[in-house]
Amino acid sequence: MKTFSLKNPALCIALGALLASPAHAAKTVSWEDIVNDDKTTGDVLTYGLGMKAQRHSPLKQINTKTVSALSPAWSYSFGGEKQRGQQGQALVHDGIIYITASYSRMYAVEAKTGKRLWSYEHRLPDDIRPCCDVVNRGAAIYGDKVYFGTLDAGMVALNKDTGKVVWSKKWGDHKIGYTMTGAPFVVKDQKSGRVMLVHGSSGDEFGVIGYLFARDVDTGEEIWARPMVEGHMGRLNGKDSTPTGDAKAPSWPDDPSSPTGKVEAWSHGGGAPWQTASFDVEQNMVVIGTGNPAPWNTWKRTKEGDSPSKWPSLFTSGQAYVDASNGELKGFFSHTPNDAWDFSGNNSVLLFEYKDPKTGKLVKASAHADRNGYFFVTDREKLATGAGYPWKQTALIGAWPFVDGITWTKGFDLKTGMPNVVESQYPPKPKAGEEKGESIFVSPPFLGGTNWMPMSYSPVTELFYIPGNHWAMDYWTENVTYKAGAAYLGQGFRIKKLFDDHVGTLRAIDPKTGKIAWEHKEQFPLWAGTLTTAGGLLFTGTSDGYVKAFDARTGKEMWKFQTGSGVVSVPITWEQDGEQYVGIASGYGGAVPLWGGDMAELTKQVNQGGSFWAFKLPKR
Repeated sequence: MKTFSLKNPALCIALGALLASPAHAAKTVSWEDIVNDDKTTGDVLTYGLGMKAQRHSPLKQINTKTVSALSPAWSYSFGGEKQRGQQGQALVHDGIIYITASYSRMYAVEAKTGKRLWSYEHRLPDDIRPCCDVVNRGAAIYGDKVYFGTLDAGMVALNKDTGKVVWSKKWGDHKIGYTMTGAPFVVKDQKSGRVMLVHGSSGDEFGVIGYLFARDVDTGEEIWARPMVEGHMGRLNGKDSTPTGDAKAPSWPDDPSSPTGKVEAWSHGGGAPWQTASFDVEQNMVVIGTGNPAPWNTWKRTKEGDSPSKWPSLFTSGQAYVDASNGELKGFFSHTPNDAWDFSGNNSVLLFEYKDPKTGKLVKASAHADRNGYFFVTDREKLATGAGYPWKQTALIGAWPFVDGITWTKGFDLKTGMPNVVESQYPPKPKAGEEKGESIFVSPPFLGGTNWMPMSYSPVTELFYIPGNHWAMDYWTENVTYKAGAAYLGQGFRIKKLFDDHVGTLRAIDPKTGKIAWEHKEQFPLWAGTLTTAGGLLFTGTSDGYVKAFDARTGKEMWKFQTGSGVVSVPITWEQDGEQYVGIASGYGGAVPLWGGDMAELTKQVNQGGSFWAFKLPKR
């Protein structure tokens, strides 16, 4: 038997270090990586594929000429019985995909093979109160951690390489309706240099006060918190800071008989920013949509004898501009003042620039497609200088309908920024002694001309791509009193079809003119986000199970693949070893199956599921 010895001490030390080191040294994620996410192709580090949330990739290996050959590379099943809606947008870093799933779960899988590396399932209590399915829309990543929100009003940080919990924080009481479904977002305070995790709350339908939070990425400790109902107090470094807007909350009527001096609604006013922010690095400004006022019953937020149009219920159903350094509200634009229809306003606000066709000057703008059926372009530089109370809407550049059949308004006044509301579209109060009021017909319904599903922008075509729906509702007022943990609506509804041949309508819109460039109709409701690429393509999913690719200029359908369950998530694309991949989650659920009304017969055809699919071109 032969024996071996190493007499060179230096060689022994080198060999020992080699054997002790991992085969793959894990890379951390820097702020520079995140801020350049829209320019790099080997990873996806943000919800929105960049600080501006434009959801555009510079990749073009898969393009209008090659997309017809796109084929499945692998699929990964989330497993178990916990299916429901899979609405997550995946992240990709260093060859690993991080995808969240229903019931507050997260998985890490190899981006090239789909092999699972680790999984995490948050232990949820039995008394969670999610409004509209048990979904999770995505994660954030920074350093050696991934972060995501949970349905019991928590935030969890996991080691991205092992899936082990680094910290876990409760930020709200889930028993009264606080929860979290949106993806958090990493920003850097340009004044202090501090990197923070920004996230909002959910729970408007249970009468919570919506908050936007900033947390320390390493410890999870709160840095600041900003309430989104006028007159409520913010926090900075654990202490009271300033009230939101005017401390006397003049946009909400007084009620001297109540303990708070305000109507019941003000104490439970909604405004939850439950979607994901974008970030204006130059202005050091977090930009996020705010949710509907609570309750839905607008008469609870209107002084007796007045029209609801006189009480805007700041700062709900609009877009908020928040100073990253201290959480102060810098500006605000309302999409639906004193929102009576649950149009909300917290789906994505995209940041973009364009040249004014009249002056040739560069305009730094925000774009938002609202549930109320209008596509808004606002001047974000004006909003950065302050547009709070007194009521001012001077930052509006354009407001155009992106769906048909709108009944609640005749349009927006560009001088005042205010909607010309049709007074008869405020649902009438119940008559004395009656439990509910007369039903009226409203379009869009509370499910919206669009909903949570994020639109995208292509700097190549200079068009926005909005996943929308054509439908309506029968709508009536009901008596309501706040009770902790109970639904706080005060409205009844039934969803109605608007057209016989389709519900879903995917539309491309010009942000300079509001002109619809093209439209694609779908029989089923559209509930998935969109993605554009430099290859001239637009990707999205459909409720009847398809992933589809369209020519971004013409709207021509170029490719589709059946995943086996409805697609209600958000597509991504990345490059791995010289090959471009497209990835998307499949699994039907969300609000439509729960509140479908006349859609129930249509949507019950779709099987549930839970999986992530990756596609690429075959090797030649």
